[in-house]
Amino acid sequence: QVQLVESGGGLVQPGGSLRLSCAASGISFSIYRMGWYRQAPGKQRELVATITTRGSTIYVDSVKGRFTISRDSAKKTLYLQMNSLKPDDTAVYYCNAALTPTNYWGQGTQVTVSS
Repeated sequence: QVQLVESGGGLVQPGGSLRLSCAASGISFSIYRMGWYRQAPGKQRELVATITTRGSTIYVDSVKGRFTISRDSAKKTLYLQMNSLKPDDTAVYYCNAALTPTNYWGQGTQVTVSS
């Protein structure tokens, strides 16, 4: 059974930092492209960042220079370091594991940026 379990979300003030984690089980983590997506209220789910099996990364323009995605294959864990958080970053953040044709999602973790 595949499980992606996110953690690390919460309430933070503007300018603050959070580190999200996604623990994977039931998949060969090292061969999956991993990613973080987010969905704000009333908006569609959007890509935040992805990381390939070789460590190549892609970021949405709005988080470049502030967020860093990384992976630890030994721990089967995906991370998202989020710095200089803004109210617009408020959303539910989802972990994704993709290997065509399979695509798995976590249950999401809430990030709220507010003073």
